[in-house]
Formats: sequence, structure tokens, C-alpha cells
Amino acid sequence: MARQEEYTPPKVWTWDKENGGEWASLNRPIAGATHEKALPVGDHPFQLYSLGTPNGVKVTVLFEELLEAGFSDAEYDAWLIRIGDGDQFGSGFVDVNPNSKIPALMDRSGSEPVRVFESVAIMMHLAEKFGAFMGPDKARPELLSWLMWQMGSAPFLGGGFGHFYAYAPYPMEYPINRYAMESKRQMDVLDKHLSENEWMAGGEYTIADMAIWPWYGRMVTEGGYNASEFLSVHEYTHLTRWAEAILARPGVQRGRMVNRTSGEPHEQLWERHSAEDFATKTQDKIGG
Repeated sequence: MARQEEYTPPKVWTWDKENGGEWASLNRPIAGATHEKALPVGDHPFQLYSLGTPNGVKVTVLFEELLEAGFSDAEYDAWLIRIGDGDQFGSGFVDVNPNSKIPALMDRSGSEPVRVFESVAIMMHLAEKFGAFMGPDKARPELLSWLMWQMGSAPFLGGGFGHFYAYAPYPMEYPINRYAMESKRQMDVLDKHLSENEWMAGGEYTIADMAIWPWYGRMVTEGGYNASEFLSVHEYTHLTRWAEAILARPGVQRGRMVNRTSGEPHEQLWERHSAEDFATKTQDKIGG
């Protein structure tokens, strides 16, 4: 391994605002709002504030799957939070999610509004509320195990491999190798499990599948971080079978579009306020 310039940590760490590459402006060592900005509120029971990153896609896929399954009370407004512009540090957003990360949800379906933050917490809240996509009771431990697995594992794929491979200021051999190894190990875990199971929690499609797919399914079907060849994702045939089956679902196809601001224009729906928005893109209505 080529040795790069050594770094000696200072006795006391200080924040270098310019250090961090493309996403340096998103990271800071303090919490809280940086500016006053109220959040918009639409007409539906659920108000989602998000962006079409993998964590955001989890929730919009679930909403669209609920609607596809006939749960009309799951209608929602999806408002675009541009993290590159610092929308997540606005006072209204911080009130909903003090951690300043997307997605964040205000559930206004009851007598009092309820905030829910963290993607899997939102998914469990909605799935339990509607009694859907939680699988049979006997499979609940398996479902919860895979949900927790995803929460602990995906940061190594995204914030680890994805960051150093695609977004760091310059290529660094050691972290890329370290996180590539771990990302491949994780995909092998999934591939081996899916060689014996149709879905993550066994015989039924659940929120465990919806939570894992935007991270790992999209790696093998859409080439996340432009790293398909580098990570040899074609090796994971069972993971690919599962990922393609999920991608073929109408609810998933709609959900992956919501709050998306990159990729092909026809795959982007910046905001979603009704089912009709998929035909007439919201960005056309808001001057995009």
C-alpha cells in the first residue's frame, strides 16, 4: 500500500470549516438552528420533509406502498429539503428533528401533531399505525434484527465507502480499501441470506426490505457512487434478484422519484402533494 503523508493529531482538535471536500458545509461540531425558517404545511395528514437520498427514499417508498395497498389515509405532502443549501438547519426543521438530518415527519392525523425523526423510526411508526408491511408476528424478531442491521451497517457503505470513494477531497488508499472490504462483506451477508429467503424477513415483503433496498439494492441495480465495477456487484446474484424484484414494484418506482433532485429529469419529483404530481412534475409548478 502506498504510504501517504502522515498526519499527527493535535493535542486539542479544532474545527477547520474548509476541510471536508464537497460536503464540508453540511458538517459542523455543534447542533441547533443557524437561521429562522418555518416549514410549510400542506393539506394531508402526514407532512414529510426530506430529500431523495437513500434514507429519504425509505420513507417515500413506504408511503407509496401504503397508498398502492389501498390505505388512502396515508396521503402525504413531501417537501423538499435541500441539504446542500442548509435547509436542515432552519429553525422549523430543527424543531421536527433536533439532529438536523433528513427525513423528518410531522404526523397530523391525530388530535395533536406528533414529530417523528430517523428514517426507521418513521417507517415503524407508519407501519404500526396502518398495520401493514410488518410481517407475521412470528417473523417480528427477524424483521427487527434486519432493520437494526441496516441502521448499523449502512453508515459504513455511505459515510464510509461512498464518502472516501466519491466525495473526499482526494483519493486515499487506506480508507477506500477498508470501507470497500466492509461494503463487500455486508453485500455478501445479504446475498447469502437472500439465497435462502425470498424477502429479508422470510416469506413476506416488509419494511425491512424497504429500508435495506435504497442502500444495497440500488448499489446493484443503479451503480451507487459509480462503483459497480470497483466493488464487483455482479457477484451478488441473490441480492440482485431481490433488488430487481423490489424495483419492479409500482410503489417503489414512484417512491424513488419523490424529493429526488439528481439523475434523469423524468425520474425527479422535487415535491409531492398529490398522486397527480407524478404526471405533472412538481418542479414545473414551482419554477424548476
